[in-house]
Amino acid sequence: MIIWLNGTFGAGKTTTAHELIPRLQGARIFDAEKVGEMLWHVLGVPERDFQDYQPWRGLVVETARQVLDYVGGTLVVTQTVLNKGYWDEIHMGLAKAGIPVFHFLLHTDRDTLIHRIETDIKPESIKAREWRLDHLADYQQALPWLERDAEVIDTTCVPPSDVAELIVRKSGIDTR
Repeated sequence: MIIWLNGTFGAGKTTTAHELIPRLQGARIFDAEKVGEMLWHVLGVPERDFQDYQPWRGLVVETARQVLDYVGGTLVVTQTVLNKGYWDEIHMGLAKAGIPVFHFLLHTDRDTLIHRIETDIKPESIKAREWRLDHLADYQQALPWLERDAEVIDTTCVPPSDVAELIVRKSGIDTR
């Protein structure tokens, strides 16, 4: 099974994932971005986004399938996917592999997102700050289909531990 945490940068995907793992027996975080980083070494850094590489989408599905076949449990995927066609391709691939997916959109208002992005002091976040801010318009554009395709959870004034508990309840997964 997969719990996919979607949403733009600063919505709380990574923090929520780390809150979810101890609550779910056999759960592991699968950072699909690492698949994209691996492709950089083979295909070069993409002009816009590694998700534009078709192999990324197929490799995310295949990696998830193989990891779940190997260890079982639940994968918590923290990956922003704003292109509906890309999401459909991934979701259909996972369904074809027989992997149930709970798709959650972690959402907050624009001002909160900007504040979270600008005050994130992790070194990798500082380097990526402008890129993240530049993609807020893409998130706003994707929001209508995301709201239709995912269970929306507003993270504006909700602690990550409460968001994790809500996800556990909404997905109906047995906890430890």
